[in-house]
Amino acid sequence: MKRSATAHWEGTGKEGKGHVSMQSKALDKVQYSYVSRFEEGVGTNPEELIAAAHAGCFTMKLSFVLVAAGFTAEALDTSCEITLDAGAITQSALKLTAKVPGISAEKFAEAAKEAKENCPISKLLNTNITLEYTLA
Repeated sequence: MKRSATAHWEGTGKEGKGHVSMQSKALDKVQYSYVSRFEEGVGTNPEELIAAAHAGCFTMKLSFVLVAAGFTAEALDTSCEITLDAGAITQSALKLTAKVPGISAEKFAEAAKEAKENCPISKLLNTNITLEYTLA
């Protein structure tokens, strides 16, 4: 399986602007710029896209891990905060709220740890990955 995305940029790093698109068209010429990356401008940025990818990948992996253990999640809600410091991504902080009927706290902790360590985006990132969770 292969997936793709494209980026277009015009101008300097600080005053320029660009757009990103995805093969699926989920994003199609979505604007990004210095302001949307380092300040609070309209548009997306690479770190936000990585956060979305990590939250989505981890959550889906956890669902697969739970099913393999005999459980079906009623709800898994994950947020991810990427930290960019001195030109490097230094942390990906996952926060999860889960509702999984019949699972013990111990079994859930094992499943969450496995998903955190083995989702493809976790394996891709060369950074500190943290996970906080609440099992409802």
